[in-house]
Amino acid sequence: MSTAQEARNKETYHRFHEAINSGDLEIISKAIDEFIHPDGRFHAAERTDVTAVQAQKRIWDVLLRAFPDIHVSVEDLLAEGDKIVARQTVTGTNSGEYRGMPPTGRSVTYNEIFIARFADGQITDIWGVVDIYSQLQQLGLIKA
Repeated sequence: MSTAQEARNKETYHRFHEAINSGDLEIISKAIDEFIHPDGRFHAAERTDVTAVQAQKRIWDVLLRAFPDIHVSVEDLLAEGDKIVARQTVTGTNSGEYRGMPPTGRSVTYNEIFIARFADGQITDIWGVVDIYSQLQQLGLIKA
């Protein structure tokens, strides 16, 4: 894969995160449809039979209700061949129901790492590791 293609993949990833940081579910949903292949796969710790598009729409619906001010900062973005690796920091204030629990009013800052594979300008596979433990600890939902 050419350096130009790697640069395009990184730019696509940045554009996707611009939409995510809009805080607008409609804008995010349109970006998901644009940037993630309809048959794309989401590889996560919790197995699911839904596509990456369906998984991302569900995730962002939940997160925006729970953390309306959620913001994802891309700290590092590396490209190699048809994949990018992103190290990100997520911040937000829990002012809505989350995981069956009422809002805590607490702010969180946690990290995540995602790998995305691209084909023809769209994301076809997403692998992710999110520090849910730290998030739940900061919300007071689990003990330290």
